[in-house]
Amino acid sequence: PMTNRTMVLVDGSYYLFRAFHAVRGLSNRAGAPTGAIYGVINMIRKHLAEGGPDYFAVIFDAKGRTFRNDLFADYKANRPPMPDELACQIGPLHEIIRALGIPLLSIDGIEADDVIATLAREASERDIKTIVSTGDKDLAQIVNERVHLINTMNNDYLDRAGVIKKFGLPPERIVDYLALMGDSVDNVPGVPKVGPRTAVKWLGEYGSLARVIDNAPRIKGKVGENLREFLPRLALSQKLVTLKDDVALDCAPEDLILQAADHDTLKALYRQWNFNSWLKQLEAENAGPGGTAERAGGPAIAAGARARYETVLSAGQLDKWLDRLHAADLIAFDTETTSLNYMEARIVGVSFAVREDEAAYVPLGHDYADAPAQLPLAGTLARLKPILEDPGKAKVGQNLKYDMEVLANYDIRLRGVAADTMLASYVLNSTAGRHDMDSLAARYLGLSTIHYEDVAGKGAKQIPFSAVRIEDAAPYAGEDAEVTLRLHHVLTAELGQTAALRRVYETIEMPLLGVLAGMERGGVLLDPARLQRQGEALNAKREQLQAEAHALAGEPFNIDSPKQIQQILYERMQLPVLAKTPGGQPSTAESVLQELAGKNYDLPALILEYRSLSKLISTYIEKLPRMINARTGRVHTSYHQAVAATGRLSSAAPNLQNIPIRTATGRQIRRAFIAPPGYTLVAADYSQIELRIMAHLSGDKGLLRAFEQGRDIHKTTAAEVFGTGPEAVSAEQRRAAKAINFGLIYGMSAFGLARQLGIGRAEAERYVNLYFARYPGVKHYMEQTRAGAREAGYVETLYGRRLYLPDIKASNANRRQYAERTAINAPMQGAAADIIKLAMIDIDGWLQGAALNARMIMQVHDELVFEVNTAALAEFKRELNRRMCANDRLSVPLEVAIGHGANWDEAH
Repeated sequence: PMTNRTMVLVDGSYYLFRAFHAVRGLSNRAGAPTGAIYGVINMIRKHLAEGGPDYFAVIFDAKGRTFRNDLFADYKANRPPMPDELACQIGPLHEIIRALGIPLLSIDGIEADDVIATLAREASERDIKTIVSTGDKDLAQIVNERVHLINTMNNDYLDRAGVIKKFGLPPERIVDYLALMGDSVDNVPGVPKVGPRTAVKWLGEYGSLARVIDNAPRIKGKVGENLREFLPRLALSQKLVTLKDDVALDCAPEDLILQAADHDTLKALYRQWNFNSWLKQLEAENAGPGGTAERAGGPAIAAGARARYETVLSAGQLDKWLDRLHAADLIAFDTETTSLNYMEARIVGVSFAVREDEAAYVPLGHDYADAPAQLPLAGTLARLKPILEDPGKAKVGQNLKYDMEVLANYDIRLRGVAADTMLASYVLNSTAGRHDMDSLAARYLGLSTIHYEDVAGKGAKQIPFSAVRIEDAAPYAGEDAEVTLRLHHVLTAELGQTAALRRVYETIEMPLLGVLAGMERGGVLLDPARLQRQGEALNAKREQLQAEAHALAGEPFNIDSPKQIQQILYERMQLPVLAKTPGGQPSTAESVLQELAGKNYDLPALILEYRSLSKLISTYIEKLPRMINARTGRVHTSYHQAVAATGRLSSAAPNLQNIPIRTATGRQIRRAFIAPPGYTLVAADYSQIELRIMAHLSGDKGLLRAFEQGRDIHKTTAAEVFGTGPEAVSAEQRRAAKAINFGLIYGMSAFGLARQLGIGRAEAERYVNLYFARYPGVKHYMEQTRAGAREAGYVETLYGRRLYLPDIKASNANRRQYAERTAINAPMQGAAADIIKLAMIDIDGWLQGAALNARMIMQVHDELVFEVNTAALAEFKRELNRRMCANDRLSVPLEVAIGHGANWDEAH
């Protein structure tokens, strides 16, 4: 009989490479990359958090040759050398694993897979169940009754049935399967043109590799010829892919016991590599010697912890929790609802936590057939309202803007919003990955949480939360509140390490949360009849473009089909092939069509116009009227604070930031955004804000002087570059100067400038050199910024917002150059985002207190749009201009263009 002893073996080499590619943007204060260390340790912590196995080890490949190189000199020969930014993380990673008290094996001359295979065999003989944590398909060959695989990156669990389902073959046929296919990564020779489908078909038909070889003369076609030609190499391939399970090890499975962590060493390592959340957990830790928390360097949701999540179904239970909420200094709060659309969402339940390891879920609207009696929704919310509306009662949540808007549907105004874990994580590192709660719990706490799909299902089979059984909903919802509280403690400590980041969080992102919630709920008025009329005109225009395209092609074709476009452009019309798809076909991507259009080919230009028109029709003309809320008669977008890496807001459902302003069609769509009777729309747009920030940051005397004197900056640049007086600058010269001004702040090269202006590269290079000769401060700033970014691993805005650049030292030139361009632009784009956000906070405060009847309804890049009572227009515009231009950080004046009209286009 099998014992219940278990051993977990972690394939460290597999996770090392996966973590390196998955966790981008992490580095310590010295700029050394730490993403791979972070990813692997987090994955190990996840295993330990799920209950300690009896035996545990992490196994890595050792450097140098193995017995497979003796069998085949070219084994792994085509693998590129390990990138420096990964190699430098291996030493510290090993140090942290050992300091955690975890056995680590790396044996010269033997690959990690062979060590794992040997330990798994030995464990099976001792009735120990083995779980191998890996995503390496080679290890599927060792799966049996006592050996299973798990991949923590996608929760793929492979027992024997799992291997059959995934590969179409049982574990004992995996070696044959791998030998037939070969492995390009390890340079194992296989049969050319034999992929997974052919290998499975042959092995299913003949039973084994030996029988496939016996039947080789009968296999037809080119693939049969290949098999016969490569028969002599199959024995070698089979040897190379077969794992050795009898290597000599100086330890047995029973020796792989977790030891107590070396706290002093761990603290020093966490400090050195800036793993501040782990350091805080370690310092606050009270777990006993040998406990999971101690070994993993941080707490985990233990098996019994969720038992302390209470489901509140009675009035007595609610009374007790209301007393606790009244007494608490800080409340973690979350709503469970019927919809992601905040205007339509109805509350299904609410959850709270006031201390770690304890939480309450109050179900209020579960309506499945045998659902138990629940507290009344209206009555319960009425009792919670005084607490939720108390500005002195601090609340923390994850994406609290959503909960704030849902509560507003019930006439509850959430006050005392003290912290938001999503925004805290975003300010700490906007590029570290996603900022949803499940991702943050894994990243900062090493916890594997219950996902929404776990309780509500996936895709077409997903049920509404109101149909989820309360016994399943309560642990999920309770965890949302309790884990948010834990995250708050860790993230607050991290933010406390850097005063500037804490300021960005406390004075920009948190105050903006309420401002955005008000704007979203206020919505924008739309004229659907006007949109319908525009739609009819645009559809007629689209049909005309299609007819013109058919005439140019000389035959009808489906203009929406890339394949047919490819045939027309490259086979029939013989246009030059400028780029190919990954599959080797001539590309019809937008950038390629633009380049062809730039070479004066009419059809690609027409196809681009058709695509642009189609996108506007489908995205706006057809969708916007369907997005009008039945209750308010207005359209309500969602502004995302934690998406764009630079600090800018993004907008979705609908995306108001993508309506083009320079095309007649885009302006027509803007005309459908209207003011209600008695009101006027006011649009205020920061003028050339990023160039002004560049002038301030570079301190260039020429740029500063131009802005201080209120000159046309593009005309001034043209005069400098082309050596002429400002009055003699032609429209074409001004256009070129504008391309240079904006191109350089986006890190554009001379090659990019040449393409944009349609000139030769040498001429573009001459323009750039002339620009830098006239504005030497700009060149100096760019050089300093690149150097500073390389040293620190990040850049900062004037306000202390930080953007990490993990690729700034990358060995890959393209990635490194992209990071350098970002280093130059991010401080300007980020500062522009900070300036407009601070203006929004200030203006919102003014409008709340002023007697003026006006409200802010949209933010689009550097533009704010308002609905203003027409009688108050002049006074509003004066004060708006004063507030938007007030800035104590820049050495150049800000300028705002303010317009007004009956619709958005007129206002702009």
